[in-house]
Amino acid sequence: MTDRAILRVENLSKSFGALKATDDVSLTVMPGEIHALIGPNGAGKSTLIKQVAGGLRNDAGRIWFDGEDVTPLGTVARARAGLGRTFQISSLAMEYTVLQNAVLGALGRRGGAMRFFAPVMAKGELRERAMGALERVGLQDHAMKRTADLSHGQRRQLEVAVALTLEPKVFLMDEPMAGLGASGSKSMTGFLDGLRSEAPILLVEHDMDAVFALADRISVLVYGKIIASGGAEDIRRDPVVREAYLGAEDAA
Repeated sequence: MTDRAILRVENLSKSFGALKATDDVSLTVMPGEIHALIGPNGAGKSTLIKQVAGGLRNDAGRIWFDGEDVTPLGTVARARAGLGRTFQISSLAMEYTVLQNAVLGALGRRGGAMRFFAPVMAKGELRERAMGALERVGLQDHAMKRTADLSHGQRRQLEVAVALTLEPKVFLMDEPMAGLGASGSKSMTGFLDGLRSEAPILLVEHDMDAVFALADRISVLVYGKIIASGGAEDIRRDPVVREAYLGAEDAA
């Protein structure tokens, strides 16, 4: 593993009026690791992910990706550069089939336009990449099903598949366990554990069992500021973190 960060966030800030959603945030994601970002609701986690992905313009700070300053780039350019994102709230095209959604991801990787979507569905290369991603998340038998007819957990799996078609260098994952239930969370945890060898993950997640099972490093965001960063046991035992977020009952 190289010691150079694949993703580096430097002094990132974003305010909405008087509210500082992110306040001088700095963190890194190293090759081969899962770096979890945790914190209470309203801490600024999803805002930070949007800033890293390019969906929100920073008030201050810079973002370096694979050695390049990507701060001026928008969402599409960052995705094509290798930032693969899954969303807290589903962004899937519900009336499209599962396969069509996966092909959309592959099309975005190639830089295609939506007006060419229908002809592209016939292209073997893109369909093959899309089907490969669906197989990896266990949705190959649902390829022709309308996305709206999937269960919530299957939609989360499809979002991961769409991200996979981008062949990312880093995954940005915003609560991939949300709504999955115990069995679904266990399955997703196992999948993400194997995914880190393909590309590192910046993971926002409220499922603490999954976080402590997966994360090589954890950063704790409270009121827009990172109050602690370190290994799972360091974070679990940190009295400031326990008071601000985890609660004393997690100290055991």
